[in-house]
Amino acid sequence: MGRFHRHDDGTEHRHDEPHDRTGHDHSGYATGAQRIQVLEHIFGENDRTAAANRADFAAHGVHTVNVMSSPGAGKTTLLRQTLRRLDGVRVGVLEGDIHTSLDADRLGGLGAAIALVNTGDGFGGECHLDAPMVRSALPRLPLADLDLLLIENVGNLVCPAEFDVGEAARAMVYAVTEGEDKPLKYPVMFRSVELVLINKIDLLPYLDFDLDAFLANVRAVNPGARTLRLSARTGEGVDGWVEWLRSRTGADVPSPA
Repeated sequence: MGRFHRHDDGTEHRHDEPHDRTGHDHSGYATGAQRIQVLEHIFGENDRTAAANRADFAAHGVHTVNVMSSPGAGKTTLLRQTLRRLDGVRVGVLEGDIHTSLDADRLGGLGAAIALVNTGDGFGGECHLDAPMVRSALPRLPLADLDLLLIENVGNLVCPAEFDVGEAARAMVYAVTEGEDKPLKYPVMFRSVELVLINKIDLLPYLDFDLDAFLANVRAVNPGARTLRLSARTGEGVDGWVEWLRSRTGADVPSPA
């Protein structure tokens, strides 16, 4: 089977040699040339749309951050804390989920403009947001009135990292309950971000999580990534994340005391 994937640097590569050494017959999957053409089309269309999204964000002076994580890592809880602290910054949230408006509903009433994209509604139930999905939501966001757009991607440690959606920066929320090994098991995600938010630190006394080993694993796959430790539940450390966002928007607003 001709396999096709995208490298961390954005280059696309085909494997023509079989990778299976088990002796099993995988000839039924021999769709190489056709599959390569389809994936080339998907990535090409995505990248063109991402460029259009990025141009629209720049034209409106909106700094866009793609926030990613596995399911249950605490993205929505962190965004609730974040919106409460971003006084003076005009914020929008583009909420991505496969089904339901549960997370978008949790973010309501906190001063942000919110647009929901359910990938199960006309987008094939994908486990990530891509650039066309993001673009479909832009007419429902008042870009001219925003300083910052937070994209809460679908919970997944694999696919969201492969799709540029037009963001200016990427951050991921990582819960200490997930163990120390995930940077090594899911390196594409960790390499794609510039900030790793280590969440649920209030649970550290009750876990066997080795924080030093985790930080070493992050450095092994992405030496340039910054890390911040916080608890979205208690609010501890959240101000560091908020200051990072403020510095990106250029908003001349004093931090909360």
